[in-house]
Amino acid sequence: MFATLLGALPRPPLSAEADPEAILDSILGAQLECGIEPLTDGGWPVHPTDAVAAWRAADARTTTVVKAVIVGPYTAGVPRGGSVERLRAIIAALADAGCPLVEVAEPGATRIGTDLAERDRFRDVHDRLLAGLHDAAGLHCSLAITGGSADAAGAETILEPPYASLAVDLIAGPDNWRLVRVAPRERGIICGALSPVPGSEDGPETLLWAAAYAASSAGRGPDRVGVASASSLAALSWDAAMGKLASLAEAVRIAALPDAERLAALDPRAIDARSAALGRYEPGARRPRDR
Repeated sequence: MFATLLGALPRPPLSAEADPEAILDSILGAQLECGIEPLTDGGWPVHPTDAVAAWRAADARTTTVVKAVIVGPYTAGVPRGGSVERLRAIIAALADAGCPLVEVAEPGATRIGTDLAERDRFRDVHDRLLAGLHDAAGLHCSLAITGGSADAAGAETILEPPYASLAVDLIAGPDNWRLVRVAPRERGIICGALSPVPGSEDGPETLLWAAAYAASSAGRGPDRVGVASASSLAALSWDAAMGKLASLAEAVRIAALPDAERLAALDPRAIDARSAALGRYEPGARRPRDR
């Protein structure tokens, strides 16, 4: 199991004169300190108008995997049959530069619903976007849907484009679980199960339950599953965002423990009802009812 970010981070607590390189160093350093991987520039690229240069700047600062994030064609407003060549060229250039993971962010997919024309547009622009790109050696393209549920668009709409993985917001869009359950076994799942809301309950139990449930669907297995923030953390204070990164990292740490140690690290009040997903758990004998 791995942990990553979906969306942006707040600006680090640096001086107003801090240059973009210093901001990026803080963003990457915070993720590295927490054990987050793959990394992201957190919405603070050194080169905001050049996706390839932005990724290169982040990648040059670490030996850890860095993903590139681009806005997808549906959210960008590309019509059915419209040109996706600019986005295709960006993804191809990222692959040529050595980027192993491109996340295509499509928050607009939550608005498709039952509109047949919009369903058709989504499939069309993504099928054409991905055509031939999987021939690029080592390139992993991931579809990320945040800000709500895309389930109403139908699994045949969201899952038809041949992405290697699907990242979904399970906080604002709990119905996205329906997409997870029917996603092909070979498709990776990133569970956006960490709330972006300040003061939320961020214990590892919910993250581990989400990951285990995704791993059990279609016999996917834990190697194809990760956990993530449900959406952007940019509205939080820096300290609050760092606390949420630490929660992601703690869930990954606990997931790697042997069964007995993992269960001992969790709150039994949280895992009793979720024992099938988290592993064997045998609660103590029930106390007799008071008469």
